[in-house]
Amino acid sequence: MSCSQSSHIVQSTCAYCGVGCGIDITIKNGKASGLEGTMEHPANFGQLCVKGSNLLATTDLTNRLLEPQINNQTVDWSTATSHVAEKFAQIIKEHGPDAVAFYVSGQILTEDYYLANKLMKGYIGSANIDTNSRLCMSSAVAAYKRSFGEDVVPCSYDDLDSTELLLITGSNAAWTHPVLYQRIERAKKRNPAMKIVVIDPRKTATCQIADYFLPIKPGTDAAFFNGLLNYLSANNGLNNDYIEQHTQGFEAALLAAKKWSLAEVSAYCDLDQQTLACVYQLFADTEKVLSFYSMGINQSNSGTDKCQSIINCHLATGKIAKDGCGPFSITGQPNAMGGREVGGLSNQLAAHMDIENPEHRSTVQRFWQSPTIADKAGYKAIDLFDAMDEGKIKAVWIMATNPMVSLPDGKKVARALNKCEFVVVSDCAENNDTLDFADVKLPATPWLEKNGTVTNSERRISRQTNAIAPNGQAKHDWKIIAEVATAMGFSGFDYSHASEVFREFAQLSGFENNGTRVFDISAFSTITPRQYDRLKPVQWPVNNTYPEGKKRVFEDGQFSTASGKALFFPISPRQPRQKTSEKFPFRLNSGRLRDQWHTMSRTGKASQLTAHTDKCYLYINPVDAARLKIVDDEIVNISSDTGQASVHAKLDKNQRPDECFMPIHWNKQFASSANVSNLYASIADPLSGQPELKHGAIALSKTAFQQFGQLHISEDFIVQTQITNEFWTKARTSYGMSFQFANTQPETDILHWCQTSSQISGEWRQFSQGDTQYVVCLQAGRLAFLCYSSATNLSIENAWLKHVFSQKILLEQDIQSLLSGTYSDEFAQGKQICSCFNVGEKDIISAIKAGSSSVEQLGEHLKCGTNCGSCKPELSVLLDEYGINSTEIINTTFIAELA
Repeated sequence: MSCSQSSHIVQSTCAYCGVGCGIDITIKNGKASGLEGTMEHPANFGQLCVKGSNLLATTDLTNRLLEPQINNQTVDWSTATSHVAEKFAQIIKEHGPDAVAFYVSGQILTEDYYLANKLMKGYIGSANIDTNSRLCMSSAVAAYKRSFGEDVVPCSYDDLDSTELLLITGSNAAWTHPVLYQRIERAKKRNPAMKIVVIDPRKTATCQIADYFLPIKPGTDAAFFNGLLNYLSANNGLNNDYIEQHTQGFEAALLAAKKWSLAEVSAYCDLDQQTLACVYQLFADTEKVLSFYSMGINQSNSGTDKCQSIINCHLATGKIAKDGCGPFSITGQPNAMGGREVGGLSNQLAAHMDIENPEHRSTVQRFWQSPTIADKAGYKAIDLFDAMDEGKIKAVWIMATNPMVSLPDGKKVARALNKCEFVVVSDCAENNDTLDFADVKLPATPWLEKNGTVTNSERRISRQTNAIAPNGQAKHDWKIIAEVATAMGFSGFDYSHASEVFREFAQLSGFENNGTRVFDISAFSTITPRQYDRLKPVQWPVNNTYPEGKKRVFEDGQFSTASGKALFFPISPRQPRQKTSEKFPFRLNSGRLRDQWHTMSRTGKASQLTAHTDKCYLYINPVDAARLKIVDDEIVNISSDTGQASVHAKLDKNQRPDECFMPIHWNKQFASSANVSNLYASIADPLSGQPELKHGAIALSKTAFQQFGQLHISEDFIVQTQITNEFWTKARTSYGMSFQFANTQPETDILHWCQTSSQISGEWRQFSQGDTQYVVCLQAGRLAFLCYSSATNLSIENAWLKHVFSQKILLEQDIQSLLSGTYSDEFAQGKQICSCFNVGEKDIISAIKAGSSSVEQLGEHLKCGTNCGSCKPELSVLLDEYGINSTEIINTTFIAELA
């Protein structure tokens, strides 16, 4: 009998942001046992961020939907599929095809996206299919398409290595796209002459790499780039030959920009005039310029125009479609680009064809041999739920997304879902805010079990290969869609493998294309399942002309417009529509944190990812906090015209005065009231439909809580515990789960409340000291439950909690320490900075004061920053603050250098 264990590696793609990192998953005896970055994958070359590194910690079966349900009752797949098909068919028969809708996600795979689009637009005959990617990058899509004639990103990650000037705007890349940020960091070390400019209302972790930081007033980005275009024109910065030969509409764009002098931009954007001139001149003088932008630009009522203003500057200088140059929109989801390719947005057709174009509609319908084709654009995301609220949409199928958390004005979204006659949700999670409204729940495969392709931000198609078989009765989304379509009586959905769907899509991309569209992957038109399984990452187009793909597009100056020329558009900057007032005096910005993702249905499972930030904060300038008498970590109430939230305050000197920031991740699965989207009105860009999720207007107030508490519970009891306090937040920990709560009316019998809440049996002990109460429960000498409650908010070191919960038999001295709230200084680590090696802030500061003067030296001493590297920007911040020769990023050095 052999003692050896069989193992092999499955190569797949990360499930998070649009970087599209390759991942090697080690499978041992049918289980995923290890994970590391794929060394040869061109998106990451083996590098992974902290989220990607901890993917396997998020794949357990807790909160997994494993069987179909109708009205919360388990049924078999045949019953569920028939029910969905019959209800959709009935509603279509009674009210027409526009009475139904799909709302899909940038986290489903291209094959899933393709079939959902095919079913809705070619067989049901409506374009009412939209996606949460509408919230992420639709403004960038609209600008690319308007200017280039097609939604084509003209840049590659290689451009980050070779550019000489990088403008990062509307992106905290250090936290949102860490692998690309570290690639930028390496490029700058290789070429110290490379300049980096960060344009952002907040001084974020990304600024640690910047030569120049511009704290722009929120919402004024288009004025900044209009001013740049005007400056280029007045200072010999234009490429007139390129403008004449390869573009149209320059005169009108320049005329609109002429209004934006340095003085006007300075006043409008709240930026120093001298520093503006320096940055503008740097753009003019540098041959290779790359603009790197994301949701800070896109999520606006004028996001398309903001993206266009960036494109205008690159077209005007000819700094586009060549090495190290171009307007580079970075997507936020793993397959946002794949959704764009297959027509996942309601105003698109598959393979970059237009729904308003009769020839394109004919091409798609003839290829599909479908009974019909949608002949007009459907509802965009916000409009879709408005139509539901108005009773126009009577059935909706939501796939792999959580609109109750991500869409603005959650009260309206809830009202719409309540009114909707039939709500179907396909998901891998058993519980989330949206699933509460589902009539039918369909178990879909999650990342580790999914099989198909995704496309990253640089147009690179990669395989997402399932490492294990589907758990329970979960099915791939494409399979669920195909079975429902067949049950509705439609032919054309008889697929047995994802490769067949991909092959059909590849055939469509080349069908009657004749070089009119850049998107063309027809080289895969005859791909076999074996070839599909061995597909290597490749950038489209991939066709007979470019069988190995193509890194650079538009390099011949020929675009996808009717004239073959790129189009300028005149831009008139617009202010955000959600304006501050006497009632709502603070601007609200929102975004992602370093270690969390979307609504935390995945990342919330990993204690390694919750340790960095374990609760939702509102980041506020200390001056504003002092005026309102708000102290750090105090619970504050936030209100707007559309909703309210209650979260902890975090005093942050990097916030501009009168402005606040709040993460997007928390929802009612993790906190009593911490959904930032509820605070935004349903205002969107009229062209792209992308919501204005960076510009809310809010008021802050305090609640006089009389009791604060913490519960810490052993892993064995996570499922049984429920929290019903007025304010609460919870997080996964290395030992189980932690809860923090606050009440205006204190629990008087805290021991009874703990026993009732936890439903844990064991040896209970209680100790009171003044208004502070301590409760513990032991099982066979091991700590199962701990509660502290007091009239003031207590702080407990995580290292101490980890220690006491890890003891198999708790010593009496440890029990007494728990019952008195005291512990040794050796457990005082402070905030966790490095999630990979569990390195706390206090140890890092001590090492800096002891002489560590660089990130590399800290890594040598403490190991922090030596694995995924996601903590390196924060290490730099601590070095700046506590180092002997600490310095700030200063503009004067940069100005002197240019002088």
